[in-house]
Amino acid sequence: MGTEKRVHTFVRVKPTANFAQDMIKFGPDNKTIDIYIKKDAKKGVVNNRQTDWSFRLDGVLHNTSQELAYETVAKKLVSEALIGYNGTIMCYGQTGAGKTYTMTGATAEYKHRGIIPRAIQQVFKATAHSVDPFITVRISYLEIYNETLFDLLSTMTSNGTSDMQMAVVDCPQGVYVKGLSIHSVSHEEDALNLLFEGETNRMIAEHTLNKNSSRSHCIFTIYIEVRSRFRVFSDVKCINSKINLIDLAGSERLSKTGSEGQVLKEATYINKSLSFLEQIIIALADPKRDHIPFRQSKLTHVLKDSLGGNCNTVLVANICGEAVHVEETLSSLRFATRMKWITTEPVLNETYDREGTVKALEKEIILLKQELAMHDSLVNRSFVTYDPLTDIQIAGIKSQVHKYLKGAIDEIDIVNIRQVREVFKQFKLIVSQQEREVEARLRSKYALIDKNDFAAVAAVQKVMPGASAWPRIYLRIGFSADRIGSSLSGRDLDGFLPSKSRVIISTKDLDVKEGVRSQDTANIDAELSKPAPVEDSQRPSSPPSKPVAFEQFKEECGSEISRIFKENKSILLARKKRSSTVAQRINFIKREMEGIKKALEAQKQERWQQGEYVDEKGQIIIDEQEFLLIMKLKDLKEEYRSGYAELQDLKAEIQYCQHLVDQCRNKLISEFEIWYSESFLIPKDVREALKPGGNIRPGMIPINRVMCLEEDEQDRFERMQETTLPACPASVSFYKAKMKTDQKVISAGP
Repeated sequence: MGTEKRVHTFVRVKPTANFAQDMIKFGPDNKTIDIYIKKDAKKGVVNNRQTDWSFRLDGVLHNTSQELAYETVAKKLVSEALIGYNGTIMCYGQTGAGKTYTMTGATAEYKHRGIIPRAIQQVFKATAHSVDPFITVRISYLEIYNETLFDLLSTMTSNGTSDMQMAVVDCPQGVYVKGLSIHSVSHEEDALNLLFEGETNRMIAEHTLNKNSSRSHCIFTIYIEVRSRFRVFSDVKCINSKINLIDLAGSERLSKTGSEGQVLKEATYINKSLSFLEQIIIALADPKRDHIPFRQSKLTHVLKDSLGGNCNTVLVANICGEAVHVEETLSSLRFATRMKWITTEPVLNETYDREGTVKALEKEIILLKQELAMHDSLVNRSFVTYDPLTDIQIAGIKSQVHKYLKGAIDEIDIVNIRQVREVFKQFKLIVSQQEREVEARLRSKYALIDKNDFAAVAAVQKVMPGASAWPRIYLRIGFSADRIGSSLSGRDLDGFLPSKSRVIISTKDLDVKEGVRSQDTANIDAELSKPAPVEDSQRPSSPPSKPVAFEQFKEECGSEISRIFKENKSILLARKKRSSTVAQRINFIKREMEGIKKALEAQKQERWQQGEYVDEKGQIIIDEQEFLLIMKLKDLKEEYRSGYAELQDLKAEIQYCQHLVDQCRNKLISEFEIWYSESFLIPKDVREALKPGGNIRPGMIPINRVMCLEEDEQDRFERMQETTLPACPASVSFYKAKMKTDQKVISAGP
């Protein structure tokens, strides 16, 4: 059994300009809150109505940030959930008091996110640094609307039959909702996607006190499963825990909200379920009560484990600080005080998989049989032990492996299978260590630059103006990889850069004919001069021809791409020029070799006719001229092989450079087409907004955004990356998930 713990209660005051300082006072320890009300003179002299109250809770959050609120309320609870304790955080209060803001936060800005996104981030940060290899995180999102259960993450539409499909079920392990979908997630972004998708499906409405009033109770649950094994042949320990994050609908006083129609019906269900919840709290706080009526409502039934169960429970009472809402504030504080007297018994949810022990023993038997077979097959060997290796033996094997790698010894002494396994393990550790060292060196040396981000590449070139020609091609155009950085080792880079020692050449040293370069530019102009299928209604009165516009594009927006294209073309032409020179040299050597072979053949025929001279050992004696011809032929053959190898390398480089030039040419043409469409093919009704002197000029925005004159989600995310993410890189998952959800909502339509 677990140790009894009481429910922790906090009160959070909604910031307001009309805060009633004379009625609401906070204690110096930020744990007490006092309420003072003036006596009503209309009630007469004899008026025994209470006018002051004092409440002591675990903390008062007034003018606190979302980060401080999470640190105070939820961080410890989430940490304990990661080691196996269930947890529940519940926000309670009147409508418009800030419950949804506390629990979910404002999804538009990262720093204003609430408890749920921060809990998700804490869970995945912990799993990333955990030593346990098998950690599973799952998500569910339940809505209770008008006493009906709805799955906010269900892929099937609910047509009034969801209450038949879903039901609250009691079992020995606790309460669960039958029919509720549970989704596995492997990254923080995936979990946030589910959260934001569920938020778009929630029921909200508008009334006098709140423009976006939640009309339902929502329970976001994070399920954590950890399977760990501390020793090789020990049982597998399984830890299962869950975190319930509950955003209750706000209690409503109908005289203030002015609700009617469907909103009035929803308010009736909300107030009724909250009334049942308060009855449960009163019953749990009374030690003499034997029966707790959890089944009075769907909400209380689902919260059976969280209220007086086996989990850590935290309540956040959200209140308004205005004098007009003092009665609702008193009601929320009374509820929080009653919750404080409830005790729970958190239990560590861990089990041991006995099946793992059986499998481990079976493996041990097989290993022992292999040991015996080896022992029987060996003769004249030292005694073979079957016990596990000791620390001293492991240290000895490690020492032998290091000596073997350094060349100090030629063999490693092995007498059993355990030692073979340990030798391979030591090799694996050494390789892993070297990989980490190489990765660290590359991270300190290389920067991550997108191959298509020409602005970033240009900035790098400004910082490092002495960079050689070939690495600049690699940075701008890229090989098959998308990024440069720690993902490539030094050996990989050498493999990607053919004939590196010959390729690193400064472009200013390349003697390239300007006529050839102009010819290639003329080819692009000819390709751009082809007519494009554009409707007459969208064409301005006198758009320039494409060749003329192309020259303007190369001077303005396309100057960087054009410069890169010219540099790449220069390197390609230099390689072709070098290849032609090498080929001519090879042909000359070949002709010279053929001439020497004919001369040697003539010398041989002459020697045969005159008679050959042999020494005392019977070897043929040749004259000095024939000897010089043979040595020269040998040198020419060596030079021919060297030149042929260089020619093959140059052909490979030329082929690759040609691919880069073609890729750059296509990029230049596609960028020009986009720029031309934006600049000269805009409809008349939109062209008025693009007159000279306006805030928008042709070429600044894509044509699809010109048509709607608004910033889309992708561009907003990219702009946010430049301002927010450098200071807070952990917000990437949050903003990506928010962008995906917004795009899904926009594509779905109203």
